[in-house]
Amino acid sequence: MKYYLDITLLPDTEISLGFLWQKVYQQLHLALVENKIAENESVIAVSIPEYGNKQFPLGDKIRLLSQTKTQLQQLDIEKWLNRLTDYTHFKPIKEVPSSVNQFARFKRKQFDTNAERLARRRAKRKGESLEQAVKHFVGFASREANLPFLNMKSLTNEDQFKLFIEREVVNTAENGNFSCYGLSKGATVPLF
Repeated sequence: MKYYLDITLLPDTEISLGFLWQKVYQQLHLALVENKIAENESVIAVSIPEYGNKQFPLGDKIRLLSQTKTQLQQLDIEKWLNRLTDYTHFKPIKEVPSSVNQFARFKRKQFDTNAERLARRRAKRKGESLEQAVKHFVGFASREANLPFLNMKSLTNEDQFKLFIEREVVNTAENGNFSCYGLSKGATVPLF
C-alpha cells in the first residue's frame, strides 16, 4: 500500500461517534462493493489508526489505503459520504511515509454465539438427537467478544449483525486480498 486518505469523524452532542462509525462504514462498504475487482474483493484497504482508543475503541479516524493514487480517486469516497459532510473531514490523498516499519492486519472476526444453532449443527454433524446435542451445550453462555464492533445491516436480507474488527500488529508487510469491508485475513497495511 503506497497511498492513503484519512477520514476524521466529527461527532457532536446529537450524533455519537458510534452512530457515525456505523453510518460511515455502511457507506464505505457500499462504495467498495460498487468498485470491487472480483467477488467480494477490493483494492482498497481500511486501517484504523486509533484502534484501541480508551474513549472509543475505534477512535475517530478511518484510513483508506491503495497501491495507486488513481484507485483512491476512483473510489470517490466523498461522493458516497455526501450526506455526512457535517460529520466527516477528508484530508488529501498522500503517499505512505517511507519510514514505516510496522504493519497491521485488520480482519473480521466471527463468533459462534447461538447455543441453539450450535446444538442443531452438532446433532446433524454427529448423528445425535437434538436432546443429546443440547445437553452438550448446557451452561454455554452467549459470549460477546471484547473486540470493537460496528452494528451493520445486510443489504441482501436486511439482517442486523455485528462486524467485529480485530487488529494484529506484525513487523513485515504481506500482500493479499481485501474484502469489500476493506479488511483481510492475510494482507497487511502500513501502521503509522
